[in-house]
Amino acid sequence: MTEEEKEQFYVDFVKKNEADIKKFAFFRNYDDSKNFLTEHMHLVCEETANYMVLMCLNLEMEGKSALMEHVAHQSIVMQFILELAKQLEVDPRSCVSSFFSRIKLADKQYKEAFNDEYSAFKIRIQERAKVRLEKAMEEAEEEERQKRLGPGGLDPVEVMNQLPKELQDCFESRDTSMLKEVLAKMDKDDAIKYMDMCVKSGMWVQEPSEGGDDENDEGDQPKPTLEG
Repeated sequence: MTEEEKEQFYVDFVKKNEADIKKFAFFRNYDDSKNFLTEHMHLVCEETANYMVLMCLNLEMEGKSALMEHVAHQSIVMQFILELAKQLEVDPRSCVSSFFSRIKLADKQYKEAFNDEYSAFKIRIQERAKVRLEKAMEEAEEEERQKRLGPGGLDPVEVMNQLPKELQDCFESRDTSMLKEVLAKMDKDDAIKYMDMCVKSGMWVQEPSEGGDDENDEGDQPKPTLEG
């Protein structure tokens, strides 16, 4: 199958078997797991294993670590059955009984291998969930930043943090008179630079002048939705 066909096969498989996969994922003892798989042999496949990995990842991202650990155990059960089939070069469905017999007999080496993989798998899930959450937070922050951008493409929050303290006080108090007084006392080039930043970030909205001096234009007002 092509990659697209494999992807579609997986989507169709999950759509048809999702409820049964989740039932298997929440069993709590080997006998129930064995009996369920014996009655649902079509679930013994890579698609089920892959879906259970996603279940674990989603549960960890939702902060449901205890539930993740339970599903992770069942996920390793499925992965060990599939690995046993690869080693023996047989159909995975023929390894269901063999796996549960070996794990229930508590063969020390086999049990240790299972537990080691279970522990490592949980760590991998936790690390992947952390990375995904950090990425999601960064994307959300960037989306919010894009929404904040003013007409000149500047972020009002970033601009506010770059302003001198006396200018920050003016915008926080939305005091136009105080703003004009502060600007009058500043170096002219600095005043122009800071106000240009404020206009481009949308913090300062200039009304069209009617021919008077801009500094005396009472129509200029700090944007009321200014963020500090």
